[in-house]
Amino acid sequence: MLDLTPRKEDLDPIEIASRDEIGALQLKRMKWSLAHAYENVPFYRNAFDKAGVHPDDLKSLSDLKSFPFTMKTDLRDNYPFGMFAVPREKISRIHASSGTTGKPTVVGYTKNDIDVWADMVARSMRASGTRPGDVVHIAYGYGLFTGGLGAHYGAERLGCTVVPVSGGMTSRQITLIEDFRASTIMVTPSYVLSILDEYRAQGLDPRESPLQVGIFGAEPWTNAMRLEIEAAFDMHAVDIYGLSEVMGPGVANECVETKDGLHVWEDHFYPEIINPETGEPVADGEMGELVFTSLSKEAFPIIRYRTRDLTRLLPGTARSMRRMEKITGRTDDMIILRGVNVFPTQIEEQLLEVEGLAPHFQIELATKGRMDTLTVHVEVLEDSGSEDHRAAAAADLAKRVKGSVGISIAVSIRDPGDVARSQGKAVRIIDNREKG
Repeated sequence: MLDLTPRKEDLDPIEIASRDEIGALQLKRMKWSLAHAYENVPFYRNAFDKAGVHPDDLKSLSDLKSFPFTMKTDLRDNYPFGMFAVPREKISRIHASSGTTGKPTVVGYTKNDIDVWADMVARSMRASGTRPGDVVHIAYGYGLFTGGLGAHYGAERLGCTVVPVSGGMTSRQITLIEDFRASTIMVTPSYVLSILDEYRAQGLDPRESPLQVGIFGAEPWTNAMRLEIEAAFDMHAVDIYGLSEVMGPGVANECVETKDGLHVWEDHFYPEIINPETGEPVADGEMGELVFTSLSKEAFPIIRYRTRDLTRLLPGTARSMRRMEKITGRTDDMIILRGVNVFPTQIEEQLLEVEGLAPHFQIELATKGRMDTLTVHVEVLEDSGSEDHRAAAAADLAKRVKGSVGISIAVSIRDPGDVARSQGKAVRIIDNREKG
């Protein structure tokens, strides 16, 4: 793989500023953001008043812990525009979640918000190794989902040539990557595996593709999957993080030269880690739930938003800003099976260690008698389909999961292509348990 480390002179000065400089900017912007939310969003005025705090009470960054959290239910309760801090006429764009678990969460952006978002995605892409003039193949979904348009505006801001493909039609993805000579692809990690399968199905060597950088986000993925993708394509695989409630993609990103966690762009987003049970902040380095406060958003300021993502904060390396580890799971996609907490990424890590199995999988939860069961549906590679191999691979995976996670599982080995493929964001868990 090429050395794509960006030059220091190409970085934003704040990326390599001192911690004191970063902290001073954060405090100034946080005071503004709290006051902006309090003065313009009735929800925040009521929440602050109920908690007995006022924006003027923030004298240091540590004082933020006295302010109340914002939950996803708060956004749904104020659907559609109740959380906006500017008149609707000043909103340049609206995005929203799918609303599959309730009302959609609606977010808005002023023109300046869109500019900041583009800057942050451009910064993230530069950190990933993408350069001005590169051809960027965007296979994130376009529309109300923030992924496609967020990536699109950032790539244009960086000065790239954008190919706005969106998801689906996998064979066409291959054609466009090859014909347009894309050097960067932005896509979910599960869907790039489908693209990899299609390369092989067409008899093409993915290592000969023009791709040099893959920027993957929108779902948790492991370092084991990174190694799998990098080896298959001979390209850098870099993690990007974001969520619509905070901005969209580009809240944090790995640096291609280190790949040791995602640097949070702390000049615009203030991160905390809390104990998800008590809500109390924990020290940097401790695992917990990620919480964000926006520092510069005009249309949709967000104060202490509980993301439900589990990670920890670490000191900066390639940049001065703190890093967050790759997301290990979410407090709301955690499986509790016979008293044991299980995340899909734990299954994935073990799957990628088993020879002859493809990296596609789904978890099926069911009830047998009074006992919940977990079955992992996986598939063999094309040249590994003998019955003896299938039985050995199933036993190997079950043994690995038992040893690492501490639960007994069933493994269903399928033929190549039989496990449902992602056309965007992976559906990892099928829950068929009896509801009590």
